[in-house]
Amino acid sequence: MSDATFRVMLRMQIKPGMEADFERVWKEVGGSVTSDPANRGQWLSRSTTADEDGVYYIISDWVDEPQFRRFETSDTHLSHRTKLHPYRSGGSMATMDIVASLSGAAA
Repeated sequence: MSDATFRVMLRMQIKPGMEADFERVWKEVGGSVTSDPANRGQWLSRSTTADEDGVYYIISDWVDEPQFRRFETSDTHLSHRTKLHPYRSGGSMATMDIVASLSGAAA
């Protein structure tokens, strides 16, 4: 297995008052992402920045970009997105290749 990792970071603005439901549904449908053989893991984070109320970041790691793009256009992903869409009021996506990694003392 290659050590290369393709990372996807989604920034999602959630409609006010819907944060708890969004988190619950994200956990319920997350297996549709992590069960893909090319997925290395997925994380949901809530922003603590004062001007980012209701903002979440979803990070998912993939074996490579072509396999992520295959998943991105799959029926499985479309179904996943459809279940989360009612909670969103906006968002963006950034993609990147991890070029280096350092473990911290607490690891």
